[in-house]
Amino acid sequence: MGILNCTPDSFFPGGRAESLATAVNQAREMIRSGADILDIGGESSRPGSDPVSLHIELERVLPVVQEVRAFSEIPISVDTRKSEVARRAVLVGADIINDISALNEDPEKAEVAAEHGAALVLMHMRGTPATMQDSPFYQDAVGEILNELQPAIELARKAGVPDNAIILDPGIGFAKRLEDNISVLREIPRLRASGFPILIGHSRKSFLGALLADKHGKARPVEGRLAASLAVTLYAASHGAEILRVHDVAETVDALRVGLSLSSPGESDR
Repeated sequence: MGILNCTPDSFFPGGRAESLATAVNQAREMIRSGADILDIGGESSRPGSDPVSLHIELERVLPVVQEVRAFSEIPISVDTRKSEVARRAVLVGADIINDISALNEDPEKAEVAAEHGAALVLMHMRGTPATMQDSPFYQDAVGEILNELQPAIELARKAGVPDNAIILDPGIGFAKRLEDNISVLREIPRLRASGFPILIGHSRKSFLGALLADKHGKARPVEGRLAASLAVTLYAASHGAEILRVHDVAETVDALRVGLSLSSPGESDR
């Protein structure tokens, strides 16, 4: 899943697309590089970020979805907390609703997904992007994540979303400490045992900067986290994650082709 942020303030400058032309060019490049899904978002969810208005988010997202759909049949995910953005996006070609709030902020997204036959990503987060890193704490991160996602799963089912259209995202970096992120990644098989496909969104996130801190404790800047992102990609893929949400599609595809060829004979041609 290639990340296409149509925002001026996403945490990774190299992943920002502030104009329609830039976004479309980035989408074309991701598709050429081997992306299986594009995830288009118009509102930053970095720690401490503030929400944007419905009008601004629609202006950022809808033209990109329309343009991409005009030249490609690639599955398009719209990353939004707003049901109206989701509704308008699926009407012009989106296939997946990616909700970082797991229906907590706007439950109507479940009805939108059911009505239009869209898949629904339910991501775990406590609080909002502005507050989520205010003293998060877990005793059993994966167990608590699965327990806290269960109401959203039931709400989606009640709205008519079939189980095979529900995807779970444990929310790496969202209301998680460094040790929580590591625990979640180590326990991907436990997440997968829920029966739902698992999406892992780890690309260039701050926990990688912390793991790569220098001898003075200074975190590695976002621009220097590609190799670490690829390491997590290979680990997550080999432990059952079905969807890997990344900024660096070409490098990720290369890493997966080589990694899969080593672990499974015949997989190198995927």
